[in-house]
Order: sequence, then C-alpha cells, then structure tokens
Amino acid sequence: MASERDVDNVSRHLEKLDFHHPFTPYEVQEQFMRTVYDVLETGNGQVGILESPTGTGKSLSLICASLTWLRNHKSSRHEAALQETTKASKDEPSWVVEQLLRQKREELVRRWEDREKRLEAARLTEKALEDRVRKRRRVDENAASRRTVDDEEAEWLLDDPDDRGGGSQDPLSGLSKESREILTKVGLGGWKGRDAAADEGEEPLEEGIKVRASTWSHVKVKVLSQFIAELRRPTFPSSLPTSMAQERKSKSEAVKLLPLSSRQKLCINPSVSRLGSVQAINDRCAELQQPKSGKKCQFVPRDELLSQTNEFRDTSLASLPDIEDLHQLGRSLAVCPYYASRTALPGAEIITLPYPLLLQKSARDALGIKLEGNIVIIDEAHNIMDAVASVHAADIRLTDLTRAKGMLGVYVRRFGKKLKGVNRVNVGRVGRVIAGLSEWMEAAMKVKQEHGIVDPNDLTRHKGIDQINMFELIQYIQESKLAFKIESYVAHVESENDPKGASKSATPVLHTLVSFLAALTNLSSEGRIFYEKTTGPAADMKLSYLLLSPTHAFSSIASSARAVVLAGGTMSPFDDYTNHLFPSLPFPKITTLSCGHVIPPENLCVWTLASTRPGAPEFEFSFQKRGDRGMITQLGMAIVNACSIVPDGVVVFFPSYGYLDEVVKVWQQQQPSQGQNSQSIWSRLEARKALFREEKGGSSDQVLGEYTQAILGGDGGTSKTKGALLLSVVGGKMSEGINFSDRLGRCVMVVGLPYPNIASPDWKAKIEYIESATYTQLTDGGTMGKEEARGKAKQASRDFYENACMRAVNQSIGRAIRHRGDYAAIVLIDRRFGSERIRSKLPGWIQGGMRPGGQEKGLGGLMGALGSFFRGRKAAEG
Repeated sequence: MASERDVDNVSRHLEKLDFHHPFTPYEVQEQFMRTVYDVLETGNGQVGILESPTGTGKSLSLICASLTWLRNHKSSRHEAALQETTKASKDEPSWVVEQLLRQKREELVRRWEDREKRLEAARLTEKALEDRVRKRRRVDENAASRRTVDDEEAEWLLDDPDDRGGGSQDPLSGLSKESREILTKVGLGGWKGRDAAADEGEEPLEEGIKVRASTWSHVKVKVLSQFIAELRRPTFPSSLPTSMAQERKSKSEAVKLLPLSSRQKLCINPSVSRLGSVQAINDRCAELQQPKSGKKCQFVPRDELLSQTNEFRDTSLASLPDIEDLHQLGRSLAVCPYYASRTALPGAEIITLPYPLLLQKSARDALGIKLEGNIVIIDEAHNIMDAVASVHAADIRLTDLTRAKGMLGVYVRRFGKKLKGVNRVNVGRVGRVIAGLSEWMEAAMKVKQEHGIVDPNDLTRHKGIDQINMFELIQYIQESKLAFKIESYVAHVESENDPKGASKSATPVLHTLVSFLAALTNLSSEGRIFYEKTTGPAADMKLSYLLLSPTHAFSSIASSARAVVLAGGTMSPFDDYTNHLFPSLPFPKITTLSCGHVIPPENLCVWTLASTRPGAPEFEFSFQKRGDRGMITQLGMAIVNACSIVPDGVVVFFPSYGYLDEVVKVWQQQQPSQGQNSQSIWSRLEARKALFREEKGGSSDQVLGEYTQAILGGDGGTSKTKGALLLSVVGGKMSEGINFSDRLGRCVMVVGLPYPNIASPDWKAKIEYIESATYTQLTDGGTMGKEEARGKAKQASRDFYENACMRAVNQSIGRAIRHRGDYAAIVLIDRRFGSERIRSKLPGWIQGGMRPGGQEKGLGGLMGALGSFFRGRKAAEG
C-alpha cells in the first residue's frame, strides 16, 4: 500500500505543477508534459517513448517539461547542498552553523548574479557585435585560400610516425599545448580552470545535469531555427532555491543553449572549409595544428585570442544561437567557433546536436560530449532505428577503387622514394587492400545475380587482405592523414595539368575506403555486407555494409543517460523501439504514451474503402494482386468520385514509384465506354482537379510550389479554385517533412500497404537476423521449448516487417492535420486496413476517428460520409 500512496503523491504533485507554458495548454499537452517530467524525475535509466500528433505543440511541450524539471532539480540540488552543510556541522555551535550557511548562500548568489550580469551584458552588446563584423579584422578569403607552403614535401609528404600526435578520441585532438591551456583557462572540462578565469574577472558557474536534444532534421538549419523560436516563447524560474530567489527578486532566468555541429558547418578558415567533404576538412584542420605545420590556423584559440574566446563563450550562452549564428559570431570575433564552442559546454543547459553526432561514441568523444547522468531527448524519433543504421553504414564502388588505385600511383611516383619504414609498409598495405577488393568485385561482375550477401572471409582472402591487421592500418591512415595528403596532392597535380577542368577531388574516394574498412572491422552478428551491380554503359559494382540491429549501437546511450525520451508525431507502433532499442530493459523502466489530437472529433473523418460496392472484388494491393487492371481502373474511378466532393487539395500516396508509374499508365489509356465520348481516367481526374505527380529523383519543391499555387491561387488563398490532386509515394519526399495543412490537404488517401521488398538481400538478412536473435534469446536457459520459440521468433520477424510498413503509412497520414482548427478526411484504400491487427498499429487519434461500417458500405458509403463531413465543416466555417 505504501507504493500506491507514493504513486498517488507523485500524481498529485504533477497535477499541480506549473510547466511555464506560454499559452493555456490543451489537456493532451498537459498529459504529455506530466509524462516527460515523470520520466526525468524517476531517472535511473528511465526511458519514455511518447507520441503526440503533429499540430499538438509537441516540441514546445518537450521544452517546457524538460526545462521546468531541470530548473526544479537544480534548485533542489542547491537546497540539498545547504542541508548537507547543516548536517556536517551539527556538532558546531548554532552561531557557527548560521555563519557558514550565510557564507554558502552568499557565495552561491554572488556567482549566480555575476554570471547572469555577464550574460546580460553580452546580450546588450550583441547588436554592436553584429555591426563589428564590418569593422573588425575580417577573414581574408582570397589570401587564406592561397597556398602558403612553398615546399610541397612539407605539405604532402607523410610525417615520421614518432613526430605525430595521436589521441583521436581527445576532444581537443590535434591542438597545440598553448591552445589547450587557453580552452582550459576559459572553462573547458567542467570549469577546471576556474582560478585562472577568476583572474580575468570571469568566474563561471557550471551547470550540472544537461539536456542533450537531437533531431533527425537538425542537420537542416531551418528546423533548428524553429526549435530555437519555440525555446524563446516560455520564461522559466531561477535555478536558485525558492527562498533565495524570492529574497533577490530573481523571478526568471534565461535559458542557456548551445548548438553543436561539425567542422564542416562551423569552420571559418576558407582554405579548410573549401575542401567540402567532412573527412577532408577534419584531416586538414588537424594537419594545421601539428607542431611542424608550415602555417597554423590563425583562428584556433590562443593567448592573443583569449578575450575573443571569452566573448564567444558568453555571447553564445546569452543569445540562443543557431549554427549559422555561431559561424557568424566566430567570423566577427576571428576565433574558431568549432573549438571556441567547447568553452560554452559547461555553462549550457540545453545542447542540441544532429543524429550523427549523438549516435556515434567516437563523435561524442571528439566533441567532449558526456552522456553520463544527463538527459537525452530525441525529437522526431520515428526514424531513430534507420538513423542508427545510416550512421554505421558504409559502401564502396569498383569505380571508387579504380580511382583510388590511380591516385595512389600518382602519389607513389612522386614521393615513393622518400617513404621510409612504417610509412612505406602501410602505403603498400593500402595498395594491397585496394587491389584485393577490386579483384573480388571484378570477379563478381561476371556472376548472374545482380545482388546478394557477401561472405567477409571470401572478400578479404584476395591479395592476402586477411593477413593485414586492419585496426592498425585504419589507425595509421587516420593519424598520418594519408587519405587527405594523397587526395589533396592529386587535386593539386590535376589543377596544374588542367586548371579549368580539374575537379577538386569532389569524391573523397580514399576517405570512403577508410569508412568501409572500418565497417569491416566492426563485423558481427548484427552486420552484413551486400553487393549490388549495375550493367550497361555505366557498369559498376557496389559493396555496402548494413547494420541489421540498432541494439548494440544504441546501448551506450541508453546505459549512460539518466533518462532517454524518444518523442515523435507518429511513433506507432511502439513494439520495435522496446524490442530492438531496449530489449534487455526491465518493463517498469519504459513509459509509453500515445496522445490524442487537439482537434475536435468532428474535424476528422477516417474511412476504410475495401471495395467499390458490397459483393464486388475487394481492393488488395498486395505485390501479387496489385497489377490487376480492373482493380486499378476501379481505384481510379473511386478517386474521380472523391475529387468531385472534396474541396481544394487531395493527396494520394502509393506504395512505390514503380507502382505509381504502372497505375498512371493504365489511367492514361482510353477506357471502354458504352458512349461515343469515351474518356480516360486521367482526363476525368484533370477535369476535376489540377493534376500533379511526384517523380522519382525530381524536384519536390517545384511540384509542391505548383500544387500550392493551383489550390491557393495568386492571392494567398482567398480565391476559389477547383483545387488540385497530388499523386505521391509513401516514403517519398512528400510523405515526410512537408505539411499539407488547411486547404492543401483536405483529403489524404493511402493506396495499399507499402511493405518493403522482402526479396531484397537487406530485408532477407534483417528477417533472418531477428528470427535468429529472438530464438536464441527465448531458448537461453531452457525456459522455452524449441518449437514454441521458433514460432515466436517467426512472429517477431513478421511484426518487425509489418511495423516498418505501418510507420511509413502513419507518417504519410500525419501530413494532413497540422493545427487545432485544421480538418481533413483520411481514406485507407485496401481491405487489409479493416483487420484488427493493422488498425491496432495506427495512431490512437486515427483509430478514434475511424467511421464505423466503412468496410461493408463501399464507395457509396464513402461518398455519403465525405459529403456529410465537408458540408458540416463548410457550415461551421460560416
């Protein structure tokens, strides 16, 4: 009974909690924020998997819940520290304890006020800093981009291994001793340089627990800017204990945000940033920090830039910047934003970073990011498993290897006689690896199969690759900057031979090779190598490494953080996250939530169309049946009829580009008719709506712009048009990240269930892996019989396959309703959408909007439901 009372107390506490939401939150927002707060408060490795439909203010709710918890936690922590002081001094006279407590309070308040005043001053001078961009010493792009090293050998010749600095895991990798001391002095690494900072009149206050926020799309500046715009809306209380905050009248405290990114996004040295590829930029940056570098980067923090580095730290923490802001700030201060941003890490409360930097331990180490005891929030997390696989993927083409062989030859002809010892041996090993992989791929080009799985032992048998210590070779390539030196030298030679036509090594083939070799060293039961070949004039062969399971790769995050929150608009179905991201996590440590929508029930109409009429052949767009011309014709007629009722925009999602092409071909053909004026379905659609189609590889922006223009007209949406119909693809560019709000998406139709191609080598391998891993897990310890375990293992693989399909469907459906006043009809065209198993994998708000009886009533029932729905919405709008 005690535990029940505890739960009740927590529930009552959360009910009364003020989340500092800038608006009056909806009930679903309150529910969402309470759940996030509870997950963070419970801590100890707690995981929250939360679904809140797009348009319900999910991002703002995440911000309010997490920062409210963070400020409350810090306030409680400060109060607890004072309590500990009292306990530790219990044997002292009361006046001594009082004096000690007063000193502790005054010290805490003084440091807090000093920091807030310094950040406020930084905010006030921010505009002056922008003006200073035009007056201060600027980056001389033309001068910096010219080569400053006269001796080619100093730039491209491999250094003696004994003179190289290692430590690629060091967050300050490659920096000189002087630069390291400067960064420590202004606060890197937990403000260990506090005494030195105090001498400069800069006494920082380190934040404790931090929120690490990541989003699949944060690589796009626009999305991060939207997040920051939401972050500016609420006002949060001071992190001081409540009594002290009231005494000082400190009612609020600004949020300290730091967006982290790669050198590619932040580098302000033109001679480095112009290289383009991430690997080349990283290598050149590290090269410029070496003691023997002909000319070190002038922007790396050093004694002469101490004040600028301090100013960068304070301004970044004071201004809620995005990546572009940090870049511009670094340019205006002439200090490297990639390294200078490290000084702001200890003082930041929220740190944003894109998926690739969060999901790779090596990337986190390079940035100095520690997850232990901190909060990890992943927004738009529906793609998290694909993101893990993408981060660890690697591929190499035969044409890449041919190019790499030629580049290596050019380099050896120039510098071969100067290579000694370890350098000579390892350059030879790189040549053997290139030759061995090329030999295997050339032989595979002659086999009939166009794709398949590769045995890694067979792959490395050629030219004795299996006798090479691949770990040591990769480490050598990374530390020697071999790939960068060879590619930059070859680019130099090509530019001299053909200044106009020379490419600047746009394809970093040697860096690509290193990534693939690293994947070879990571091979385990969770990974596979595949081959795929193309024939014709551009015949080629590609080897790809695919991570089959995200479990191991994600485990370092789940096991380190205080709490992990996965949030998205369409997270359903939830099973995959619990089974494949956190399979060993006890059930009580996982909290799931699927919120309803903020729209009223009358703003949503969901219908399952199983056939055109009772007794007619049913719609089933399975791979075996979807080529039926009669069914395709009936589908076209159903859409023609719907377009006669639905106003404005209609979006239809098909399972694949190939099937969309097949359907359009049938629709464009003349249809048999009893009358003389026979019309194709395509012509009938064009008569009702302006018709647009998403093309594979085409410009989605152009299609979307024309579609929008056809619906809204040239007056921003007040004109009346016949509307438009957009034929799109589930999983295509239109199915994710694009909003069909209001008139742009009054009806969304999904044709069939877009199951992945189960005959493809990668999906075969995934299914086999899940079956094998599940079977092993169930039979370990002998708790389950083999036959029962085998059946459950097969069901687990089927569920994973079906869940991948339904996540794609749910993403497409979510494109329509974007805010509380929006309304739309959703039509699911396939009899299988009527099964309980499939319906259970739809988001809760879609299930709640499902109109009963649609499965049996056919097209007539759909037309009646659509007519009634849109008449009601028109009447409500007045």
